[in-house]
Amino acid sequence: MRLSFAIAAIALLATPVDAAKPPLTWDGLTLVKSRRLENVYLLPGADFRGYTKVMLDPAEVAFRKNWQRDHNSIGRSLSGDVTDRHARGILDEAQKRFDREFAQAFQKAGYEIVTEPGEDVLRVSLGLLNLDVQAPDTRSAVRSRTYSREAGQATLVVQVKDSLSGQLLGRAIDSQWAGDTGSLMRNKAMNIADFEALFAQWAKRSTQGLAELKALSPVDAGGTLRKR
Repeated sequence: MRLSFAIAAIALLATPVDAAKPPLTWDGLTLVKSRRLENVYLLPGADFRGYTKVMLDPAEVAFRKNWQRDHNSIGRSLSGDVTDRHARGILDEAQKRFDREFAQAFQKAGYEIVTEPGEDVLRVSLGLLNLDVQAPDTRSAVRSRTYSREAGQATLVVQVKDSLSGQLLGRAIDSQWAGDTGSLMRNKAMNIADFEALFAQWAKRSTQGLAELKALSPVDAGGTLRKR
């Protein structure tokens, strides 16, 4: 199963800071404290020590709801609108770079990337949701400039399962802003660079978190990664 279920659940966990706290349990997983990602859920007793390979599902990528409509409704000329084709291009570019950063991070951490399940294979499903590009470069014929402190924001979803049994072992969600370079004129290259830096940060934190889980296995939700 891919991450489609998570899109419905993301509203529960990717909420403003003054919203209700996330649930303590989710699909048999327990919410634990983490230094790396905002909301981390683990299966009590899960053992990550035997996994030396990962099977990476292509990331599921989606804009924030109504992102394109909202962007096009703020008074720019029609030539500066984000078209369906342009929006699709942003999603495709984001998925390509997001998948690449995670594959490189796992390989750098010593994991072999495989395409088939196995006894020592951890299946990793990724989501890049609520993608919100603050100042997309539409390359319109009309001379215009866009300014923004940040490139935008997005929400990471990572889910890990035993590749053979399908047992759900953990899930993590983290929402972050990409780039904070002051009030600068934005273009496509700057947006890509800032989001790519965020993707690399998420990938590194995810592999570091997996290394920590290996050291703590079997996972004790009341131990070092303590319940909230």
